[in-house]
Amino acid sequence: MIKKNNQSSRREFIGNGTKLAAAGVAAGAVLTPKLSVARSAHAFGSDTIKIGLVGCGGRGTGAAVQAMNTKSGNVELTAMGDAFDNRLQSALKTCKKNHKEKVRVNKDNQFVGFDAYKQVLDSDIDMVLLATPPGFRPLHLEAAIDAGKHVFMEKPVAVDAPGVRRVLAAGEKAREKNLAIAVGLQRRHERAYRETIDQLQNGAIGDFVLNRAYWNGGGVWVRPREDGQSEMEYQMRNWYYFNWLCGDHIVEQHIHNLDVINWLMDGYPVSAQGQGGRLVRNGKDHGQIYDHHLIEFTYENGTKLFSQCRHIRECYNNVSEHVHGTKGYCDISGAKIYDTDGQQIFHSKAGRGGHQQEHHDLFQDLRDGVIPNEAEYGAKSTMTAIFGRLASYTGKMLKWEDAINSNVSLANVDEMVTMKEDAPVMPKADGTYPVPMPGAGAKESIDWK
Repeated sequence: MIKKNNQSSRREFIGNGTKLAAAGVAAGAVLTPKLSVARSAHAFGSDTIKIGLVGCGGRGTGAAVQAMNTKSGNVELTAMGDAFDNRLQSALKTCKKNHKEKVRVNKDNQFVGFDAYKQVLDSDIDMVLLATPPGFRPLHLEAAIDAGKHVFMEKPVAVDAPGVRRVLAAGEKAREKNLAIAVGLQRRHERAYRETIDQLQNGAIGDFVLNRAYWNGGGVWVRPREDGQSEMEYQMRNWYYFNWLCGDHIVEQHIHNLDVINWLMDGYPVSAQGQGGRLVRNGKDHGQIYDHHLIEFTYENGTKLFSQCRHIRECYNNVSEHVHGTKGYCDISGAKIYDTDGQQIFHSKAGRGGHQQEHHDLFQDLRDGVIPNEAEYGAKSTMTAIFGRLASYTGKMLKWEDAINSNVSLANVDEMVTMKEDAPVMPKADGTYPVPMPGAGAKESIDWK
């Protein structure tokens, strides 16, 4: 499921002119042809791997700590960048608290502003962790690959179809340059998930008939508008509620569950229709996004996926994935398989902790000279979530090919310079924001035409 290709040691090659490092191959990996020594790059052996962090919020901070937790040799944090200095300083404090001896970020390697990613990439790092709001991910990924850096990037990897296509193109360039791209869809690295998916794909419940996926919960934070705050800064600090930054919670959160079903099906849906709206989260401080979506996806072989995600407090909560087959049923998230009589026939008790495991796997691969490239499934599972959002926003029956080839871009983040400029979407006179309307209003939907 994780495509990997052989890789050479940059340091050994430069120092000793040695031949390509042997590459270990994970079960089920797909190999690409061996590259010439001249095109080969970094297998690190026992060398220190220097990382930079772009995006110093909670997930970025966690990813940096988890990278330094790796069991595979020494990893040091040497550069950090964020749009806001207070976020950078908070992340730096947390990283030092966990790994004081591995944090080597001095004042000269702390960068703030929209161009902070460029300065991090210009510093002496081997890998960059990309954890800004996802609207910036395609731009930052392109720049990182052009700069010759390995990448760990958080999900989702885009917020619109043009962004998805940029990520797919960057993934191909990374493969040509022998650079790693790992994506924070951590369930693919959890051993319990891997064992369960393996059982299912090898016929444990027969043919798949129906899938179900859920991310129903209470929602996330709201950060109040502060005096003197520009519209751009307000939206950047409340990025979860604006589609050009977040993509809606079906993209930002529910992507995890959708990715599991794509993994199981070894493919992506070909059509989608659904509904959603704003029932309780519809104030001026709730931006544009819906608080619930219900999508019916159809895969190429006709198998359905019924997908729910909801952000409404004091309701039934459920974050899980399920599949029904001709010979039984599986609670995928629970790693339990049952026959048609309801008798449990499989239960994986393998490890969880995917957020940490994905870093263990990534750095061990790099030590071994194996270069993972998770860009394709990261991009296409992101597109699956965007696909669902478009179906919900328009109320139309949509086709995958139309959606992924859409040229509607939510924002031109490449040209953003300061917090004083207008945001890509501005409030109306009453302080509310444009919200997509299905049916007759679909033509005015902010991301579909």
